[in-house]
Amino acid sequence: MSNQEKAEALKGQGNKALQAGNIDDAIKCYTDAIALDGSNHVLFSNRSAAYAKSGKYQESLADAEKTVEIKPDWPKGYSRLGAALGFLNRHEEALEAYEEGLKHDPNNAQLKDGKKEAKDKLVGPAGSQPINNPFNDPTMYAKLSTDPRTKDLMKDPSFMTILNALQTDPKALGMYLQDKRVMTALGVLLGVDLQGAEPPSDPTPEPPKPQPKKQEKKEEKMEVDLTEDQTKALEEKALGNEAYKKKDFDTAHTHYDNAIKLDATNMSFLTNKAAVYFEQKNYDSCIETCQKAIDVGRDNKADFKLIAKALARIGNSYMKKDDVPQALVFINKSLSEYRDPQLVKRVKEIERVQKEKERLAYINPEISQEEKDKGNDAFKNGNYPVALKHYSEAIKRNPDDAKVYSNRAACYNKLMEFGLALKDCETCIKLDPTWVKGYLRKAGCLLAMKDTVKAGEVYQKAMEIDPNCQEAIDGYRNAIMSNDDDPEAIKKRAMNDPEVQDILSNPSMRVILEQMQKDPGALKEHLQNPEVAGKIQKLMSAGLIAIR
Repeated sequence: MSNQEKAEALKGQGNKALQAGNIDDAIKCYTDAIALDGSNHVLFSNRSAAYAKSGKYQESLADAEKTVEIKPDWPKGYSRLGAALGFLNRHEEALEAYEEGLKHDPNNAQLKDGKKEAKDKLVGPAGSQPINNPFNDPTMYAKLSTDPRTKDLMKDPSFMTILNALQTDPKALGMYLQDKRVMTALGVLLGVDLQGAEPPSDPTPEPPKPQPKKQEKKEEKMEVDLTEDQTKALEEKALGNEAYKKKDFDTAHTHYDNAIKLDATNMSFLTNKAAVYFEQKNYDSCIETCQKAIDVGRDNKADFKLIAKALARIGNSYMKKDDVPQALVFINKSLSEYRDPQLVKRVKEIERVQKEKERLAYINPEISQEEKDKGNDAFKNGNYPVALKHYSEAIKRNPDDAKVYSNRAACYNKLMEFGLALKDCETCIKLDPTWVKGYLRKAGCLLAMKDTVKAGEVYQKAMEIDPNCQEAIDGYRNAIMSNDDDPEAIKKRAMNDPEVQDILSNPSMRVILEQMQKDPGALKEHLQNPEVAGKIQKLMSAGLIAIR
């Protein structure tokens, strides 16, 4: 049984387990199947659904993104992606996913329903437009910590958890509009008194049913007492961010350093400081600080996206240092933590540029000449495989040398590889269209391939470049004589020529040919038309007609 068949069997087991409500078993089956067939988009789609049912929305999102990456024209993949983003309250991105899916299947009911639901989530209370999120204010912690109305609230761990959620996800504000603490904080940030305000009569629709389970899990992990130092550290970070935006980098460094001293467990302070170094073009310090941030993050179980961000920043620093191999190492490490689609595209472009850079760096005309000479010696001794090896290396070292392609073509001819020989001849002529030997070599290949008509045309081209080239004159004569040997063979080869087929299928040309057959004197009149004359010349060179 092949790996694909084994994967299909595991997929079937996973589907049954999912239908029976055994979600963990289903996830295991799909994971085992993916290990056998990692290019099957359906496996990632199914596991995305299983993760969503278990409330693991980040994992569900990662699998949905992988599904779309493998099969970008599959509408169901965008449905999975939109659902996962919706569970994470990322409704704008969910809407974009559903709209992208509808481009591939405009009548897909599931995508239409998802799009409508995502749009509904983007609408504020009583159908109004969403409120601008004041919790994004970088001075939020400083304001709330100093205002008498919210000073004591800042010591409440559950309230701090809500503030963190509101700061990182602006669309989460609608979930907490009935919380009096949030309303009080909102009043402080907006500079108005909302203590007497009534809660909205038409609150934002509740998140999907599995979402409360996810929120509870997040709160359980984050329910820790924030010390006074940790609160102050967040305030310092906000001040550092403000200075960074103003490009006041020295002040930003000071605030981030203060934050690090107050709370050495938060890696974001270090990554922000690294960002300042990056802007200052101090890439070595940026790399060193990001490495420290990663160590702190791993020790304190930081979000994998934060780890990925630090690794990507190291990669970007190496790119600025023009160390592309090291940059790719760290960018790929970042993708192993979190598969950012934009970063995936960037890696492909970097790899393409790197390959071209390596190719250009490999070019060395002097070494190319040495390899060419070795190839010539081997060719003279009849050792054609060795000659071919040296000519190929000479081409890599100097791909613009037309003569080396001609030499390799001669080698291919000796090895009876006429198709490869012809390709090298065409490259040779393209690089140097005035070099007669390239045409002679090509004509020789065509003769070896029994295509005497085209060989004759190439010899003619060689004579146009050098009318006194005896090899071209003799070759042309031999090609014409070969044409006369077997009329049936000549006709068969000519009829395989697309240009000849077009001429003979043209009604006007058929009439002209009939006139010439009945009245040879009509030829003179028709030859006055350059287009007709060219077509008659083609039929003559193909051996299909003769003028006596």
